[in-house]
Amino acid sequence: MANVDEIPIIELYGEVLGLGRESEKWKALIKKVREAFEEYGCFIVEYDKIPIELQEELFNATKMMFDLPQEKKHLYKKPSHRDGGYVVSNPFVPLYESFGVYGDHEVRAFEKLMWPEGKPGFCEVLQSVNAKMLELNLLILRMTFESFGLGEYYQSKDLDHNIIGNLRAMKYKVPKENEQGIGLHTHIDKTILTILCQNSVQGLEALSPKGNWITLNVPKGGLVIIAGDAIEVWSNGRLKPLKHKVVMSGDKERYSCGFFSIPNDGVTIEVPEDLVDKDHPPLYRPFVYSEYLLQNITNVNMDALQVYAGV
Repeated sequence: MANVDEIPIIELYGEVLGLGRESEKWKALIKKVREAFEEYGCFIVEYDKIPIELQEELFNATKMMFDLPQEKKHLYKKPSHRDGGYVVSNPFVPLYESFGVYGDHEVRAFEKLMWPEGKPGFCEVLQSVNAKMLELNLLILRMTFESFGLGEYYQSKDLDHNIIGNLRAMKYKVPKENEQGIGLHTHIDKTILTILCQNSVQGLEALSPKGNWITLNVPKGGLVIIAGDAIEVWSNGRLKPLKHKVVMSGDKERYSCGFFSIPNDGVTIEVPEDLVDKDHPPLYRPFVYSEYLLQNITNVNMDALQVYAGV
C-alpha cells in the first residue's frame, strides 16, 4: 500500500479563492488540481465553508437516521438507487446501508415520515451541507475545466446551472469474526465528481491510474474529491474515473456522507472540440447523461461508459 502522504491535500480557504483568475498563484492552484486528478484520480481538500463543526452536526443527524428501527427505515423505499431512498445490507454488501434523501422538499418529507413530532435542526443541517457541497463541487469542476483552457466552454454550457447533486449518508458495520471486511467492492462512480466526508474511521482505498492501491488516511475535517466517469468524457480520456473500495477493520462503525453530482436531466455531455486533435481523436459520442444513468445505474462493470457511448 502506498503512503497517505502521496495523496495531495489542497487548501481552499477564503484568501485562496479570492485570487484573480489571471494570477500566477491561481494558475498554479488549478494546475495542482488537474495533476492530482491525472496522477491519483482523487485528492483531499480542506475547505473552510464546511468546517469540522458542521460535519459533526451532519454525522449526528445521519446517525439518528441509521439508529431508527429497521421496520421504520424500510418505509423509505424508492423505485431505484438513483431516486434516493434506503438501501439495506445484503449478502453482496453485508456491512453497508445507506440513505439518500434528495432535495429540500424530500428532506422535510423524510423528517415528517420518520419523526412526526419533528426533529429540530435535522432539515437545516442536511440542506446547509448539500448547498455547500454543490458550491464546492462546481468550484472544483470550474478549476478543472480552466486547467485545460476550457473556462469559456464551461461558461457556454452554463454548467453552474446544469449540474445537480445530492447527499447520500452511508454506514459500514464492524465485520464479525467470520466476515470479510469489504464494505463496498471495487467500483467507479457514475458521477461528475464525488465529495466524501467521513467520521474518524478510515477504510477508503483508491486505485491510482498507475495501478497502485492507496489507503487514504483522511485527516479530520478533510474532504475527499473523487473523479467520476463524466470527467473522462469532458477531458477526452485525459482524466479517468477513480476505482475505489471500502475495507473495514477494527471495532468501530464507519459513517460517511457522499455528495454525488451529475448533469441535470436532459443535459448532453460531449468531448470539447478543443481537446480533439490528431493525437487525441474523440473517444465518446455526445449523449444525454440521464439516459445513460437510466440504463446503467445498477451496472457494476467498469466499462459501462465505454460500451454505452464509446466511439
